[in-house]
This record gives sequence, structure tokens and C-alpha cells, in this order.
Amino acid sequence: MSPTTSLITLAHGSGARATHELVTSLFLRHFNNPILATLEDGACLPTACENSAAELIVATDGHVVSPLFFPGGDIGTLAINGTLNDVAMAGGRCRYLTASFILEEGFPVSQLEKIVISMAETARAAGVQIIAGDTKVVERGKCDGVFISTTGIGQGKALMLEGLSHLQPGDHILLSGDIGRHGATILSHRQGLKFESDLTSDCADLGPLIAQLTGIQGLRCLRDATRGGVSAVLNEWAQASGHVLQIDEARIPVSPNVAALCDLLGLDPLYLACEGRCLLICTAESAESVLTALQAHPLGVQACRVGVVVESDVPRVELLTIFGGRRLLDWSYGDPLPRIC
Repeated sequence: MSPTTSLITLAHGSGARATHELVTSLFLRHFNNPILATLEDGACLPTACENSAAELIVATDGHVVSPLFFPGGDIGTLAINGTLNDVAMAGGRCRYLTASFILEEGFPVSQLEKIVISMAETARAAGVQIIAGDTKVVERGKCDGVFISTTGIGQGKALMLEGLSHLQPGDHILLSGDIGRHGATILSHRQGLKFESDLTSDCADLGPLIAQLTGIQGLRCLRDATRGGVSAVLNEWAQASGHVLQIDEARIPVSPNVAALCDLLGLDPLYLACEGRCLLICTAESAESVLTALQAHPLGVQACRVGVVVESDVPRVELLTIFGGRRLLDWSYGDPLPRIC
């Protein structure tokens, strides 16, 4: 975080460069330990059980999306699926959840019940139990209806992810599906924009999709593209690994409605959030097996190779444009659309 930055701004919640600076310069500086230092969304912990190679995977997430209800979900489905996905990205399967609610005085109980029902149905579909929680109420005007925090607990590792330190030139970068739908849906719903076919969030539990990769060797790293979109994930990986990640713009699937919204408002889908899409890096030898496994699941039918790891002295993300040129795909400092999750 810049030494001249003395106040928190909306940019610090974007998942992009400002968030990274806040986490590394403030939270990591004071909370630092070997587990936290990986800066992954989920932490893998050794179990207290003797003679057991199993690991506990723990992930926690806060949800402040506005509006609370949107096409394809609501803050409840988002709170459950977002945490399920964080556990899945660590290579495991979530089994238990806790939930904490901050409620605003005057918030309708009928709306709260809709959110709770969404949470219960989403957890039930995933085979997950909500085992503990907490509720606080603040004065009218001190909270925007309801904020929800969830923590997920899983055991065992379905995947053996080698980690960013194992990235090699020639490794393939894969994407599980079309991008930007969640961010575009929230924006269009806030602004009342209409399209020939309605935009719907891609909010989904990625656990069953990731389970398709069990047993496949050569998986390097895995991340869902939420705040900051695909660009934020790629830039974090490039900086952490010291490599260049070269992305082919023509290979990136974008739905017509998302493309139309971006053209209308001058946005780039690479910076818009997804809530049901992930990026993965694997060896060139395993890429075909990974793609086949992903495409066999409904959430991965559009899975494709979008880029490659390239050796370089300066880590960065390069975009090979549809016009045949190349440009730097830097991460944004903030986010064109705050409060998307």
C-alpha cells in the first residue's frame, strides 16, 4: 500500500492491485506465518490425527454484493458457492460451513428468509452442512441490508497441485468457460440495462467440476476468477512465479451479451468478475487430459486453452490481441464495479 494512502477506498475491495497492496503491506506484515504467506484463498492444515496424511482445508469469505438479489442468484447463493469454490481451488471438497450475519435494523424478515432458504438449498445440493453461525444487528443506515461471512472446512485433498514455484516455460493456461458474466449481470441489473436475452450470473459450485481432475498428474495451480476477473488472477500468478503468462485474446470465450455490455460501456471482460469460472495451469503433457475431464462436466463444456507460460526476466501478462499485436495486460488498481460479491 502506498505510504501516501491513509484511508481505505472502494478500490481496496476490488481484488485487483489495491487489494494486493493492502493485503501484503498491512495484513501480511502483521499476521505473517508460513501458511498465510502463500496468499491462497484457502489454507491447507495438517490434521491433529496421528498416522493420517489427510489435511484440513479452511477458507473464509465476506459478501457485500449489491443488489442482494440478481438474475442467477442472491447474496445467499453467492455466500455458499464462493466459499465452496475457495476450498475447491485448494484441491479439496468442502464438508462444513459456518455463517455470520450482519443485519441492518429495519431489514425485512421476509427478504432475510429468502436469503436463508437460498443458502440452505445451495448447501444441501453440495452435500454441505452449516454447523455454526452468529448474528449481529446494527442501527438503521449502518449496513446495507445484510452482509454475510462464511467459512468453509474440508478434509483431504482431491488434487495434488504442485504450486506456482513449479511453473515451467511451455506450461499451458486453461480456462473453464466464458468470462465476465457475474460482473456484467450485477452491473446491468443495477443500471436497469436490457438485452435481447437476459444476462445471468454464472454463480455455481465448482467442486464437482474440479473433482473431474482427480488423479491427473501435472496440475500446477488453480484459481477462480472472482474480484478483478481473469486479469487479476493472471497478474498474481505472474508476479508470484516470476514468469510471463502469454494469453491469446481470440481464444477467450465471451458471451454476446457480455461483449455487448463491454462495448457499450467501454469495459474489458478480462477485468469483470466471474463466480463460476476458474483458471488452471498444467504441463503441456497433461493439458489434453485436463481439457477432456473439464469438458465432460456441464460447467466445463467451454473449457479451452487460452495461453502459455513463457520464460522472461520480467514477470508480466502479455495479451496477443485479435488484431495480431500484443500488449501488456496489467491488473487494474481498483475495480470498475465495486461490491460484486
